[in-house]
Amino acid sequence: MKFTLQHQDTSSAARAGLIETAHGLIETPIFMPVGTAATVKTVHQRELKNDINAQIILGNTYHLYLRPGIRVLEQAGGLHKFNGWDKPLLTDSGGYQVFSLSAQRKITEEGATFKSHIDGSKHLFTPENVMDIERSIGADIMMAFDECTPYPCEEEYARKSMHLTHRWLDRCIARFNATPNKYGYSQSLFPIVQGSVYKELRKQSAEYVASKNLEGNAIGGLSVGEPAEMMYEMTELVCAILPKEKPRYLMGVGTPANILESIALGIDMMDCVMPTRNARHGLLFTQHGIINIKNEKWKMDFSPLDADSDCFVDTQYSKAYLRHLFHCEEMLGMQIASIHNLHFYLWLVGQARKKIQEGSFSSWKNNMIQKIGKRL
Repeated sequence: MKFTLQHQDTSSAARAGLIETAHGLIETPIFMPVGTAATVKTVHQRELKNDINAQIILGNTYHLYLRPGIRVLEQAGGLHKFNGWDKPLLTDSGGYQVFSLSAQRKITEEGATFKSHIDGSKHLFTPENVMDIERSIGADIMMAFDECTPYPCEEEYARKSMHLTHRWLDRCIARFNATPNKYGYSQSLFPIVQGSVYKELRKQSAEYVASKNLEGNAIGGLSVGEPAEMMYEMTELVCAILPKEKPRYLMGVGTPANILESIALGIDMMDCVMPTRNARHGLLFTQHGIINIKNEKWKMDFSPLDADSDCFVDTQYSKAYLRHLFHCEEMLGMQIASIHNLHFYLWLVGQARKKIQEGSFSSWKNNMIQKIGKRL
């Protein structure tokens, strides 16, 4: 993997770059749609490529390990072959899912023991076998196994968790270096900065992660319930420490406003289930604000979902029609809404990249944030 820093904003830490992987190029800043179980929910691969213009998607190690299982993925030749996605892929490590199963897991020095949410069967994730699983999935970018702390948590717990994550990282690196690429192309490993919302811990973790000199770096343990301003404060602190010549990935973020603010702080890569999850409940993101398409006010509104056709590829669908689909519980409604939201997110980061290149990012960002969070 190669990262080239192409443009730096003069009034913020925002930057535009290019990531080169074995499965293609990624223009940053970039939003990555989440494909939890080998699919971005309700969206075809051709729509991801042609309509949404996604450049990279995520696979979830925990879910793929349980279903379809590593044996199936290896037999298929990896996730790219299994789901037909021929562009870059990133896999998380399963750490967040283990974190979310707090009532069904136990964390020790060895790793994390957990019960499957599907059938209750017992499993163990260690830094070593998670590297093996991610090798088998075949992602271009693999995440190190970490413990994601909850919010709020005591500083002492956050400190112990951070040091455990660092020890696990060393084991991940050793295993990664000891195993070959599985399908004939290069894979990269990103470590994850932890430390909850404690400045000194975040500083220590960022310095430790940076010292490993891997091909990119991630920031985890944020967007887990803490106030947005606290998330921005931790992000800014960490970005000032992580090397500028490598991509920075803020995990699990977020709303359109979160994304723009994070870009301004120096983040290059982001992901979140929000655009598709909200879409399935009838919430649409637009350049003018947020629409609840189920509301009565849209019943006779025959205008496109977004006033600017640049923001949505399917301008033939009106608000009234989409509202009708949701009230009839037609699957097409969720599909149209999901495509719309993902297209908007990719349009938004594309515009951010353009404004960084033009030198007008900060003023554009401030203007956009005033609009995109409003309820229409």
